[in-house]
Amino acid sequence: MEKFIDLKSTAIPLPIEDIDTDQIIPARFLKATTRQGFGENLFRDWRYNREGQINNQFVLNNPIYHGKILVSGKNFGCGSSREHAAWALYDYGFRVVVSSFFADIFKNNALNNGLLPITVTPEKLHQIFSLIENDPNTNFSINLASQTFSQPKSGVEISFDIDPFKKMCLTKGMDTIDYLISQKESITQFEANHKIY
Repeated sequence: MEKFIDLKSTAIPLPIEDIDTDQIIPARFLKATTRQGFGENLFRDWRYNREGQINNQFVLNNPIYHGKILVSGKNFGCGSSREHAAWALYDYGFRVVVSSFFADIFKNNALNNGLLPITVTPEKLHQIFSLIENDPNTNFSINLASQTFSQPKSGVEISFDIDPFKKMCLTKGMDTIDYLISQKESITQFEANHKIY
């Protein structure tokens, strides 16, 4: 995973509520066991019609919108607990998802896979959508150290919460397994000092 410290990017608006993990990555594409390649089928049934042709009405197919930030309606990532939803978003190129509410399991999966979910109030979410609507090239800044999401020209500055351990993992580009492996020497030493006879 990439280390996450600061991010400056435009954002893609997806003002739809209750987006579940099957809409993020349909079940028929869950055959792979590695994290790569899932971005190709992110929002597959919205990006393409039944004949497999591009749906030009869907925001990800609209060339005026681009960036590493996805801004979505409330209750993002509900439904099944598939980790592939976070894999697909990350593989597509997103590093941040902003919403007024995330399903708990999705939020955990996102943080474990280098994707930062930022929860904002409904009022702030509406303000962010308005900024993007007025200018799709609006740049937003995320500073993980200070836990702020901002758009300086508009005066928007939002503080967000994140678990300290997950924050540390993101800044180092590690998941939980990577962290445990990095502590191998300390764990071995602890076990040597606490042998049970």
